[in-house]
Amino acid sequence: MSNIHPFPVAQRWGGQVGFDRPELMRILDLYGRMVAAGLWRDYAIDLGRDAAVFSGFRRTAERPEFRIEKRPALRLRQGQWALIGEGGTVLKRGHELGPVLAPIERRLLKLVQN
Repeated sequence: MSNIHPFPVAQRWGGQVGFDRPELMRILDLYGRMVAAGLWRDYAIDLGRDAAVFSGFRRTAERPEFRIEKRPALRLRQGQWALIGEGGTVLKRGHELGPVLAPIERRLLKLVQN
């Protein structure tokens, strides 16, 4: 008889933070609209132990125009979601993703109306 052992994913990765499917779909939907408007051309996703970060770039060689961070350790304090600008300033922080993405979506709406 053989013994069955569980795959050691949790031990190897050490509790990596990631985006859930609905969160990632919402972020990638915004990214697609920003690309269609000609504002973003590239993105990066960084998954670490403390945070998951989605960065949107105007050009590949520049700093990201916006970073969307998910830090579960802050969910009981300021909120686990943060929108960070190009200079590193926190533009919006909250408990839900939708209101945190609102400044980017408003900017996109202004471009469409003009």
